[in-house]
This record gives sequence, C-alpha cells and structure tokens, in this order.
Amino acid sequence: MSGRTELPSGLVTFMFTDIEGSTRLAQMLGESYAAVLGAHRSVLRAALSNFGGYELFTEGDSFFVAFDEAPAAVAACVAAQRALAAHAWPTPEAQPRVRMGLHTGWALPANGEYVSAEVHRAARVASAAHGSQVLCSEATAMAVTTWPAERGGAAVKAAMTGVDLLDLGPHKLRGFDDAERLFQLVANGLDREFPRPRTPGAPTNNLPAALTPLVGRRPERDELTALVARHRLVTVAGPGGIGKTRLALAAAAELLIAYPDGVWIVDAASATGPTGLPGAIARALSLRREPGRPLLDTVLEACAERRLLLLIDTVDAAPRTVASVVRRLIAECPEVDVLAAGREPLDVHGELVWRVPPMAPADAYALLSTRTTAARGGRPITRDESGDLARVASGLDGSPLALELAATRLRLLTAAELAGRLDDPAWALDTMRAGDPGDPDQRHRSLTASLDWSYRTLGDGASGLLRRLAVFTGPVNLSAVEWCGDDALAGLTELADKSLIEILPGSRYRLSRTIRGYATRKLAAAGDESAARNRHTAWALHTLDGVAVDTDGQPRTVSLAEGAPYVDEWQAALRWSAAEGSVRAGLRLAGALDPWWREHGGAREGRDLLYRLYGRLGGRHIAPAELASAYLVHAGLADDRDERVRFLDRAEDVARRADHPGLLVRALAGRRIGLGAAEAERVCRDVIARAERTGVPAAALPTVVALAELLWRRDALDEAAELLGGARQAEAGRPSDRGRRTVDWLLGLIALRRGDLVAAHDHVVVALRSRLRHGFRGGTADAVAALAVRCAMGGDHTTAAMLFGGSEGVRGVRRTEMFGAFWAEQQAKSRGAIGDAAFDAAYANGADQGFDRIIAAALAVEHPDLEYGSVRFAPTLR
Repeated sequence: MSGRTELPSGLVTFMFTDIEGSTRLAQMLGESYAAVLGAHRSVLRAALSNFGGYELFTEGDSFFVAFDEAPAAVAACVAAQRALAAHAWPTPEAQPRVRMGLHTGWALPANGEYVSAEVHRAARVASAAHGSQVLCSEATAMAVTTWPAERGGAAVKAAMTGVDLLDLGPHKLRGFDDAERLFQLVANGLDREFPRPRTPGAPTNNLPAALTPLVGRRPERDELTALVARHRLVTVAGPGGIGKTRLALAAAAELLIAYPDGVWIVDAASATGPTGLPGAIARALSLRREPGRPLLDTVLEACAERRLLLLIDTVDAAPRTVASVVRRLIAECPEVDVLAAGREPLDVHGELVWRVPPMAPADAYALLSTRTTAARGGRPITRDESGDLARVASGLDGSPLALELAATRLRLLTAAELAGRLDDPAWALDTMRAGDPGDPDQRHRSLTASLDWSYRTLGDGASGLLRRLAVFTGPVNLSAVEWCGDDALAGLTELADKSLIEILPGSRYRLSRTIRGYATRKLAAAGDESAARNRHTAWALHTLDGVAVDTDGQPRTVSLAEGAPYVDEWQAALRWSAAEGSVRAGLRLAGALDPWWREHGGAREGRDLLYRLYGRLGGRHIAPAELASAYLVHAGLADDRDERVRFLDRAEDVARRADHPGLLVRALAGRRIGLGAAEAERVCRDVIARAERTGVPAAALPTVVALAELLWRRDALDEAAELLGGARQAEAGRPSDRGRRTVDWLLGLIALRRGDLVAAHDHVVVALRSRLRHGFRGGTADAVAALAVRCAMGGDHTTAAMLFGGSEGVRGVRRTEMFGAFWAEQQAKSRGAIGDAAFDAAYANGADQGFDRIIAAALAVEHPDLEYGSVRFAPTLR
C-alpha cells in the first residue's frame, strides 16, 4: 500500500473487497485457511502498492481502501484480480474468489476515517458483486472516462490499457432510495460472465416475453395450471411442434404470484459445458460455484428454503441427467416445484405426465388465419378462401409448429394449392424452405428437423416399428402392432414414451399425418417398403377373414358396420396390390370392398384399381371363380352401359368355360339393368328358371328381388308376395344378402300397397333394425321412408313429414331409386292433408334431426292397433 499518512480528501474513490464464500472456504481448508488468507492479503497489498491507495482497515477477509484518483482505483482492482488468478494456490479449490466494489464521491476525513454516505454506497456496490467480479458506480465510471491521461503515472496507464466498462443498468442498493447504475470492469485476464448483481428488487422470473399472443388453448392452460398447483412435479409431454414450451410458459406466467421466490426457466438442451444443468439453474438463480463444492449442492442449499417453480425445457435432450437433478430437487427442497417439458417423461417417482393434445379445430383455424394474415402483410383471409384454409388447418394434426409454417407458405401459395400437398405435411412445409442443419434451434422451425431430433434417439426396434406402422392409414390395435414384428410391445412403449405415437382409448394407437409421412420416407430410404406393405396386405386379409368368417368356419353376415374400421386399411392394401403387391389379394379385397363402394361411393376408384389389377395379371394363375367375381364387381360398379355389358360378357365367358352355374346366373342376371320393364321381367324369369334347373336357386336371389320390385310397380302384389315368400330361406342362407332383409322390406311395401298397416309395420321395422345393425345406412333411410308412408296412411301426417325429411337428410349413401315416385306420391297426400306450412316445418325438423335421432323417432312410431281387423299375410309368407 501507499506509505502516505494523509488521507485523500474531496473527490475520493473508495474500494471494498472481500472473499465470496469465505466461511465455506475456511471450513473446507481447516487450519490451512490461515495460510490462504495471509497469501490473499499479501497478494492484494502487493498489487495495490503501486497505485497510491490508502488502506483504512482490514478485517478478516475484507479490505477498505481509498484513492485520490478513480483510474488508479480501477487499475489497482484489475492488477489485484490478475495477481490473484496468477498466484500459485495450494489447489484450484483453495483459490479465494474476491469481489470488489468502487464508488467515487465527496468525502472529508476526520480523525483518520471517513464519515460519509458515500462510504456506505461503495460498500453496497461491493456487496452486489460476485467473486472475481469488479463493479463500480456510475460516478466512478464517469470519473474514469473523463480522466485526463496526462495526470496518471506509468503504472496506472499500463494497467488501464484494454480496460472497458460494461453497463449493467440501474439497480437498487440496500439502504438507498435512488437507483444506482452499475458497471462491470472488463479486461484481459478477468472473468467476464457473472450472474445478475446481488441487489434488492431483483426480478422474480426470467420468463421470456412472448413475441406473439397465444391463440386459443384456454382449456389446456387452465388444466395445466391447476395440475401444477396440485403436484410438485408435472411433465408436459408431446411430439415436437405441439406447443409444449408455449403452454408451460403460459401456465408458469399465471402462477407467478404463487411463488414468492420466483419462476425460473432453464433449457436442458442448452445446458452444455462442464457445469451442465446445475450450472444453468445456478445462472438462472444468480448463484456462483463455491470452492471445493459441487455446484448442484450449492443450488440445493440455496433452494432449500425458497418457494419457487423451476421450469426445465427440452428435458429429452438429457433425460437421465435431468431426472437425476430433479430427484434431488424434489427430495431436498420441499418448497420447490418442477414443471418439465419434453417429448418423453422423466420416469421420476411422483411425476405426473400431462400429454399435450392437438389444438382444437377452431383454435387451429384461428391460429392459421391470424398468422397467415400477418404473413401477408395484414391482408385478411377472404370468404372464398376460408373453406380451403379450414382444409389446411384440419390436415396439420393440430400442431402449432405446422400451422405457423403453413402460414409462411401461404405467402406464396393459395390455401387450395397448399391443401392439395398435405399428404406428407413435413415434406410440403419444409422442402420449400431450406434450413441450416447446424442450427441447434432448427428443430423449432422445421417439422423434419423436429422429427429427426426424436428419431435419432430411438432404438433399432422402435425405429423399425415406426417405419412399419407408417403403412397403416389409421389407428391400430395391439394385435396389428404385434403383426409388425417380434417384440413390438417394447418398441410401442418407446414410441409412446417419446410422443411419436398417440395412445387412444381402447388400447388403440395412431400416428399423426405428419409423423406417418416422415416415417414413410424413412421406410423407403431403408429399402423396407415392399416387405412392410406386403405384411400390411397379409394383415388386411387376416382382418377380412375375421369379419367374413365365423369362429366355426362358416361365412358371417356381411356387415358394413363390422367392416367399417378396416375399410381404409383394405383400400390401402388394395392400392398396393394394384401397384406392386399380390394381384390375387387385390381381387379379393376388391370383392370385400364392393358393398362399401356401392353404399358410400367410390365406384370410380374401384374400377380404376380393378383395371390396374387386370393389367398385372400377366402369366399369374388366378382361379376362374375369383376372376369372374372380379368382373361381376366391376360390372356392378360401372355407370356406362357398354362397360357394364363388356364385363358381364367377360364374367359369362369365364363362368361357362369353368362350368360354374352360380357365377353364370349372376352374369346373366346383370343384363336386366337398363332394359325396359317388360324385357327386364323376361330376363329375370329366364335367370330364375336357369338357376332352378342347374341346382343353384340361391344364386338367383338378387334376381328374385328385382322381379318382385318389377311386379310391385305394376301392382301384381299377390305374385310378388308369393315370390318373396319362397325367397326367405334363400336370403337366410346368403351371408351377402341377409343383413339387408330385403325380403321383409319388399313385403312391407306390398303390405302398404294393400293397406295392411300392421303387416307393413312389422316387416319394415324388421328390415330397419337389421339394416341399422349391419351398417346399411341407405337401406335404413329407405326403411324410414316406408315408415313415413305407414304413418301417412294411418293419418299421422305430421310424423310422416318429419320422417320423410329425416330420410332425405341422410347424406353420403346410396338410396333405392325405384321407389322415389311412391315416396313423392305419399308426400303430396300428406302435404295436402296438413297444408304446405305445417308439412314444410315438420319436414325441415326431420332433416335437422340427424341420423341417430331420426332412427329413434322411426322406431318410436306406435304399432297399429291390431283390433282394427287388418288382413295379415298368409302364414307361409311370414
């Protein structure tokens, strides 16, 4: 130190120093601490001796020094920190971390000391510093920056070379009302990175400000907030881009008031380096490493008495490390709660895993609309584009990331153009915008990069299962998963844990459209697509057997309701068969899909796929019955008469060459379509007679039904009833027909023509219930219309109008065309009976009911009074 005896007076710069964590250092070193403390004093005094400082006192590990000039004080601090860092301490852990503070103010000495508030301000500046850090007040900073260089000595000038001041902003100092702007000394050889200064009024969170408002998600925010309030460890899990971090931040912001010691976020993906996650938490909480002590212990001690919420993001970047830290936090810090966000759970005892659901359709549309408007410079979505925009929103799995990317693409594309490219959303949204593969945040801006992040963490079994599941078009059950290979359950568990597959109620599992598209590309790249799709086709045939054949080996009643869960899979397998797979499997699948196509549409695609299968026949051996059946399916789907006749001819030719009377009857029966009534009736009678002669009367059942309809049209009711009475047994023996109960349906219509409401009611309700149970919605709607006629003939015209409206309101199904004139005639009678206004109101009410409610209303129609003496059909016809 300076040998002067006269204290500086006037504008004085005060310096305070002490050792951070001196108590712990003393405990760690024991008796060796005295030597370290003495060396610390010697190093400081030697470093400060060249800069004219006056040592007022030294107490324990602290120094109080006064300087005439602020630059000399700054130079002294820089030299001291460099000397401390260069000294040969017994061990690295034994090196004292000295914090220093400077302040310049007006002060006069009295009796060898200073009595001034400026001294207290300097002490508070020093107490705000961290070990190895030098802070100064704004007054000192101004004194340094305005100091004339010619006034300093050589030592000061040398020490000040390369010294800079880093503005840390205003801070409240304990005991002072005004805010003090603090500066950090920056120079070669000095540490630069420090937590926020230790001052009162420090922020109680480090949550980032949102760049855009959170659209929708109100129910999810409320649910997550309530869960965090009740549980100490909540993990927000979900696939990349689903909005885990955004929801966690929203919930954390709403919980600020519940945590007096703050809400702090750390990103496990960014917690790299030697200190890892504990270092990231320490930085968030403004904690510094203590000599000779694990940083995690420092964090745990600091948090032991604090009431705070720690939000750990991207926990899947280092799941084991995060889990280890969280276990200790939960166990040793009773007032600390943890909210984690990642693609997989931590598997820590007491953890509550909350899976982020996709955005609700309305929220997804609102987000896409808002972001698209912003991307287009504020130009709002037009009414004409809103429908296509809704298609885009519905095709992105409720993923906020996908919706944000789609909004960017909509600067260049129309919504209709983008909607047509969403079979593989990741490909559609990412290939138009190249990203930097080295960018660690690329996964937040690219669907493919986000999925790559998860895919790289999968084991071989899980990654292989993901690729094979990509060939399924919809949800699958456990049996389908196990069909994909050995040990599929382990792979399924890993995929579920990493949020790559969605778990649905009833032990069903689903890949989102985005993940399926990504996995499909991985499947092709691995060279396994052909094997996976052939396996899928084999599974489709297996499920078809389960639907078509009973446990005793007997054919089951064809039921569209039972087959509905598999239709999309069967169609996908058929497309593969038509392209590269088994032709024989494709022909069988086409036959199974025929009733579905007839009921719900799809005839054009069905014919196209059959054409492609024919093109691949080549030298393949296909049984004549299988080929003829395919031709008959094709003829039934054909709208063009010439095309229908051409395939009927092919079916007839194959049936004759194979000597297959049943198929021949079916081929000949198809020729009635498009003929006049008389000619069609003649063809029907000829076909029925041939079926009787060749011993296959059941094969003529569709022809019997067609003939009965023709007879009904010309009021030959007795002959029609007798014909149908004999067809009951044939219908019961045909699995493809018995679910429709067409015989009962036509007997009911005959009864209506006869005015026998009791018989009509009985027959039509039987047909309705069977058609409903087996999924024939078009036939069910026809039965409802027949019950409407029964109500009209019974005098209940309002109910009749309501049922007519309901039957016409059933959309997307094929109705029987032959009876349209009959329905119209009965509607006209009801309209005349109750008037246009009442009829239209009841009709509209029925159309608005919906399918399920109109069926309930039809079944609720009261049975006719049996005491009115209605004439019943003969027992042989019942």
